Amino acid sequence: MPPTTPRIAPLEPPYAPEIQTQFDRIMRGAPPLTLFRVIASNARAWEKFRAGSLLDRGPLSLREREIVIDRTCAVTKCEYEWGVHVNAFAGAAGLTEEQIRATVLGRADAPCWSAAEQALIAAVDAMHERATLTDAEFLALSAHYDDAKIFEIILLCSFYRTVSYLANGLNLPLEEQAARFPRAA
Repeated sequence: MPPTTPRIAPLEPPYAPEIQTQFDRIMRGAPPLTLFRVIASNARAWEKFRAGSLLDRGPLSLREREIVIDRTCAVTKCEYEWGVHVNAFAGAAGLTEEQIRATVLGRADAPCWSAAEQALIAAVDAMHERATLTDAEFLALSAHYDDAKIFEIILLCSFYRTVSYLANGLNLPLEEQAARFPRAA
């Protein structure tokens, strides 16, 4: 695919010292993502985005967190954010190639997932499709996750849906090193 141009221009270096410090904290010294540079071009949007406070670890394991994020980005068709996360975190989260592919093309009950992960993915799918969980879906989720983790799962779904809206709506070009969606066979 040819590169796209963001619909809102990203900040360009040199960045204001406060913004540079924030980028360094989030990116751990790596160049800031286009997403962050575009959002930071609007001070209010940047402050609200950062105030979401979901850029930290939270109560979920890295693996659980990445499954939620990757699936949310996949169901919202946000290749930009999905690719960034798969590239940066899939290996550390212990996701196999089959599982990475399944975040985009697989069903929640795919055999590559544990029972807990199937409940997690089913919850992500339900939140995307209906913005709620049935009693049965909540019961399945709560069989594996405590209240703090369930809050985090729902918050991550909503936060990364917002990130997906931003990346898709602003037509962000895919990051050069990011993974690409797998294609159906």
